[in-house]
Amino acid sequence: MRATKTINGAAARGLAGALAGGVLAIAAFAAGAVAGAQEVPAGRPAEGTAVKPAGPTSRPAGILQRLRRSTTGPAATRPTTRPAAGAQAGEGAGEETERSGFTRIQPRAELTPAEYEAKAKALREAYAKPPAEWPKATIDEGVKYVEIGLPEAPVFPAENPYTEAKAELGRQLFFDPRLSGSGQIACASCHEAELGWSDGRTTSFGHGRAMLTRNSPTLNNIWARTSLFWDGRVKTLEDQVMMPIVAQDEMRSDPDEVVKRLAADPKYVRRFKAVFDDGADPAKADDAKAVTMERVAKAVATFERTIVSRTSAFDRFLKGKHDALSDSAVRGLHLFRTDARCANCHMGPTFSDEQFHNLGLTYYGRKLQDLGRYEVTKDARDVGAFKTPSLRNLPRTGPYMHNGLFDLDGVLRMYNVGMPNIRPKPEQKGDPLFPVKSPLLKPLALNGRDLEDLRAFLDSLQETRLRVRPAEWAD
Repeated sequence: MRATKTINGAAARGLAGALAGGVLAIAAFAAGAVAGAQEVPAGRPAEGTAVKPAGPTSRPAGILQRLRRSTTGPAATRPTTRPAAGAQAGEGAGEETERSGFTRIQPRAELTPAEYEAKAKALREAYAKPPAEWPKATIDEGVKYVEIGLPEAPVFPAENPYTEAKAELGRQLFFDPRLSGSGQIACASCHEAELGWSDGRTTSFGHGRAMLTRNSPTLNNIWARTSLFWDGRVKTLEDQVMMPIVAQDEMRSDPDEVVKRLAADPKYVRRFKAVFDDGADPAKADDAKAVTMERVAKAVATFERTIVSRTSAFDRFLKGKHDALSDSAVRGLHLFRTDARCANCHMGPTFSDEQFHNLGLTYYGRKLQDLGRYEVTKDARDVGAFKTPSLRNLPRTGPYMHNGLFDLDGVLRMYNVGMPNIRPKPEQKGDPLFPVKSPLLKPLALNGRDLEDLRAFLDSLQETRLRVRPAEWAD
């Protein structure tokens, strides 16, 4: 660690810039991706896989490991030449050469400190205006863009209207391990408020400490999602609540047993009666007819709809406190909407387009193969497609991607090189299910300072920490 003290800031950014720009990262991907698949760390195969792997293949070094290792080579430098007078930042960058199926793109040149300061000042003035007057976002043809903005108040469906008592009942159930077959796992086991309503793990533990195959998504603003789970298999929160309860690898519970357990608790019986007004005599504490799984799902879903964003620095900026974002974050906001191309998928109040995209991380034919949305639709176009996650409170919800294999800096580096491309092996040619990466993904040629600024903006989406405990009942 002492040696790092001799490296000045510019040199450090230069090293990061080379990695971020993909000069060596793309070459590092080549060995595994050209062979026909991405790297696969140890783990369980996705369940319910409809396509048999094409056969054993060699395992190249890990993707992120190779990204990091590429900084140690002699080519781990970035161009220090600056644009000609009058040229735009980045002009002349992005020169491409094809090598092993990858596009090698040099990162664009950095500005001087004074130029970065001036740019931040101009952008702060531009983004201090109403969002309708912001600089035009870089959006691909066919993408229906909705401007990023403040979170909205939750909407409750007519068939399950909100009441405070129902939300409190749902909160108690959310933390109650009696919903699981083992009596040891609650909804809160994988969705912890202090961890951004996720669990901070690569993938969650299920019944008997089984390692699950997907990362636990946040419940923040879950009411606004148009479909649920990484593959969008259900549309309503009421349906979502039931699925992990009965899933064999997750809570492995029998609905009849859950009802029996809850109905044996007089406190639950009284509250189910009070909340759902079933006409039963409240004095009959042993009346088990008040407790049903449908009502359990409605109560938990009502509580989950109350999980909404807390204030972030970006929200304060939108509300008129224009010093809430640093200069770096302001530049990052502009990058997010323009050159970094993030807004093609991350848009609206939740920073999600509610669509499904293939990012090149399907591990097709490999040990961690996950076909994503295809498992729901059986449409070959959906192979490897996963739901666009919300970015709100992003720093608290890592690790990232459907398999939880990436930290935030790793995600930015991966997007900067356009995500990994894979080519079919000889035996996979003509395979109608061979995954196709989204055309929205392109190499970006961002430099080290750009990635620092983009990270600063994403960090501004972090919300104040929230601690939630089970409801406390007096009786």
